[in-house]
Amino acid sequence: MSSTTEFRAQAMVLAAGRGERMRPLTDHTPKPLLPVLGKPLMQHSLEQLAAAGVDRIVINTGWLGQQVADAWPTTTDMDGHAVQIRYSREDLDFGGGIETTGGISRALPLLDDAFWLVSGDVFIPGFPFDEALRQRFAQSGDLAHLWLVPNAPHHPKGDFVLTEGGRAYTGRAYAGRAETPAADDSRPRLTYCSVALLKKELFAPPFCDIPPGNPQGLKMPLVNQLRAAMLAGRCGASRYDGAWVDVGTPERLAAIGG
Repeated sequence: MSSTTEFRAQAMVLAAGRGERMRPLTDHTPKPLLPVLGKPLMQHSLEQLAAAGVDRIVINTGWLGQQVADAWPTTTDMDGHAVQIRYSREDLDFGGGIETTGGISRALPLLDDAFWLVSGDVFIPGFPFDEALRQRFAQSGDLAHLWLVPNAPHHPKGDFVLTEGGRAYTGRAYAGRAETPAADDSRPRLTYCSVALLKKELFAPPFCDIPPGNPQGLKMPLVNQLRAAMLAGRCGASRYDGAWVDVGTPERLAAIGG
């Protein structure tokens, strides 16, 4: 992974997953490169970020990572917007992906204090990656802000409760501690759409014990850090009702023009 003290990315795009449910399509092509409406799936989010003014992006790679790195040079024109890209090569460093928190921790030296996180396998063509949103979040006391969408048929129970005050909770108790006054919240849950604003502080003690740069390639899912932010009362959320597809199966890929 290349690193410079001057490079502080405003966004990280996740591209390290194997895409098991997409096989055999992903046996020879990483999921972010599968075609959607005439361009690679991840290209849509990259262009949206660039159009919103994000000019520094970190991409992590795992499965078939060289193909991802070859697709987008470190200086890339995104539909008329110049973007600087740095890669966190989990495939070269550790032999494969190290899950979301593991990957973020690995890339932490390249990230701004507040940054967008976007999964490379979601299609969310109208999402506003507004710099003003990032700046407001950076100045807030929150460690995370999630965008939640109505539950899809393949995920009917959702992930998190969205309160009227714009907070996110799992609505469940953990180790005797409840995130809300009720140990099990009966309010309906919405689905995390794999778009968030996060702070580097969330990946440092006491919320995360992986060292910056994750030199050992420790694996950890993001839900651990989100749960910690919720328990601390520092996880906001908004509902998003625009078009969104979690491109997790060949059928969903075909439904959006893949």
